[in-house]
Amino acid sequence: MMHGTPPEVTVMAPAAKRMAFIVEIARRLHQYGTSAPRLEDAIDAVSARLRLNCHSLSTPTSILFSFTDRASGDDALAELTQVIRVSPGQDDLRNLSAVNEIADHVTDGVIDIDEGFRLLHAIRDRPGPRRTLLETLAHGMAAASVAAILHCAWADLATAFVIGTIVGALASACERRPRLRPSLEALSALLATMIATVVDVFVVPLTLSSVVLASLIVLLPGLSLTTAVRELSTQHLVSGVARFGGAVTTLIKLAFGTVVANQICQWLLLTPVAPPAAPIPAWAQWVALLFACYSFAVLFRSSRRDVPLVMAAAALGYLITYYTGREFTPQFGVFLAGLGMGALSNLYAHVTRRPGALVRTPGIVLLVPGSIGFLSLSQIVQHDVFLGINTAVTLIGILFSLVAGLLFGDLFVSSRRVL
Repeated sequence: MMHGTPPEVTVMAPAAKRMAFIVEIARRLHQYGTSAPRLEDAIDAVSARLRLNCHSLSTPTSILFSFTDRASGDDALAELTQVIRVSPGQDDLRNLSAVNEIADHVTDGVIDIDEGFRLLHAIRDRPGPRRTLLETLAHGMAAASVAAILHCAWADLATAFVIGTIVGALASACERRPRLRPSLEALSALLATMIATVVDVFVVPLTLSSVVLASLIVLLPGLSLTTAVRELSTQHLVSGVARFGGAVTTLIKLAFGTVVANQICQWLLLTPVAPPAAPIPAWAQWVALLFACYSFAVLFRSSRRDVPLVMAAAALGYLITYYTGREFTPQFGVFLAGLGMGALSNLYAHVTRRPGALVRTPGIVLLVPGSIGFLSLSQIVQHDVFLGINTAVTLIGILFSLVAGLLFGDLFVSSRRVL
């Protein structure tokens, strides 16, 4: 959304209609995973193009607007104040790009606001049956790929794929039935731990902790933790604290489900005794990286034309971390990857006039420390407090390294685009 003099056809629209359009744009951007700083900047940019003054406050569950029409000549008194209740957003790169394009077309005068409303209402929020099946399989693919990256055995990869697919089916069911959504993380962790333990005891030895972690990888709130700390660092305190609290709650539910499953397995005398098999060869891990990148492109709901871009961004972020982390330290590798992906996303947004999130979000998805937070809480709940605290310190170091890299990336390449 670029700043400039708005076209006359848009300015002549009634003030109430321009305000309603901005509210709908903001609701859609929030729904598709836009963070508070970028959402508020986007609202400001669109409002300025539509000859409105707007003061906004975005949180994970609500957005507050206070509008004044510039044409009235009185900026002291708000003409309209509105609060909308929203659910925490989910990354949807295809629809985010569509909303960005519609907003640009309206503010550039290519289409009028009525046509903009029609196009916004035509956006499909829920995927069709074929897309739902693909996303379910992508959960399993991501789980198996992460198990490979964690140096597991072939049996671990197969088990992680099956359990990840079950978790994906459960997530799809919860999306259709919102009343089940609060129990998704705890139920998924319970099922993943019990199924992995049964397979370990009766079928084939597994690296149990790695299989459970890989199976739940899509549900881990690593991106939410990163976004929360970034919002706090940019003084968006209300949104940052609320998002951080939501991420920690998700981790607690995952850890609780795992602990309950472990207790049930102990009560049933399901105790693994055999050591796991040898890990897969090194070359298989790089093949798994390609499948991981594709699975996240599906889970982020990228459009077909953006799949190669999203996959390349995810692979590049991981490769920067992998090689620089081996040369220096893992934290410094994460910092450099965050810096690189932040700068590249801003450059991409400036050159193409499309959201930088198409590069930034997949570029950091394999770097976010959600898995470390899950391990830390699990260790603390299981009374291994000192190890849990040590793991939490590692989490904080990686989290702040990633956020610092993203902030420095914005300094190196400042984009004229706000998404």
